[in-house]
Amino acid sequence: MNPRKLTIEKIQEALRSRQYICDKSLATVVYLSINLEKPVLLEGEAGVGKTETAKVLAEVMQTGLIRLQCYEGLDASTALYEWNYPKQMLRIKLEEVGGGDRKTVETEIFTEEYLVKRPLLEAIQCDDSTSPVLLIDEIDRADMEFEAFLLEVLSDFQITIPEIGTIRAKQRPYVFLTSNRTREIHDALKRRCLYHWIEYPTFEKEYEIVMTKYPQIRTLLAKQVCAFMQQVRQMNFFKRPGVAETLDWASALIALHREELDEKSMEDTMGCVFKYREDLHHLESEVADKKLNLERIFKDPMESQT
Repeated sequence: MNPRKLTIEKIQEALRSRQYICDKSLATVVYLSINLEKPVLLEGEAGVGKTETAKVLAEVMQTGLIRLQCYEGLDASTALYEWNYPKQMLRIKLEEVGGGDRKTVETEIFTEEYLVKRPLLEAIQCDDSTSPVLLIDEIDRADMEFEAFLLEVLSDFQITIPEIGTIRAKQRPYVFLTSNRTREIHDALKRRCLYHWIEYPTFEKEYEIVMTKYPQIRTLLAKQVCAFMQQVRQMNFFKRPGVAETLDWASALIALHREELDEKSMEDTMGCVFKYREDLHHLESEVADKKLNLERIFKDPMESQT
């Protein structure tokens, strides 16, 4: 599929056909990214579908997905390239045994044959018919130094390897950066990107997501799950659950053959929703104090949203 032929409406339809429910605002940003050849910075709470956007879009465009998972301490060599030292040492030893020319070997072991490509170099050197999707996931976890390096790469899509020279991208990859906003991203990097904040979904959208992912789920159960999630996200938890947790919980309830939600089923499966002991204790106190009205959610999930 030629990405340039995708309209905003076609992007929405294509993502929906792959079980990703996309707002028009997000589809518009994706459309502009494709046509303006600009990276997209997706921010939002954990579990709202930022990473999934890039994954599904790669499927839509029938191209490769290259993922760079960021973490504290990530450096340029890990993200870009490194030399295959074991292979280089083996070549040197073989030449020594065979009486080869040492100077020639020293030159030959610093060629592309001995280069281990990491995600950024792989994306720049990709020569497929369609540009790959480059996903730089959780950029907020990386150090400021790496962010500065990334800014340089994204500006020209070229890198210089001292032993080889400058390598330029034959075609620009479609770049998506995600951030859970554990820290602020530098303004310079933001200016290189189109920006979109992915909100927690409304009750109606979340219900549509659940029904699209799990069409076998009972309608009432899906509504109860979504109503519960809408309520707890308005409360003061250490880590509020995202759509990923909603889908995990729905999947668990289906596996347990539940047709509707009750307090016992909820208590038994809260490990799908909250991943911190403090949050589980806080939920118990909210239910005990009647701040979270389970009876209303179970009885009339639609009405509980008003």
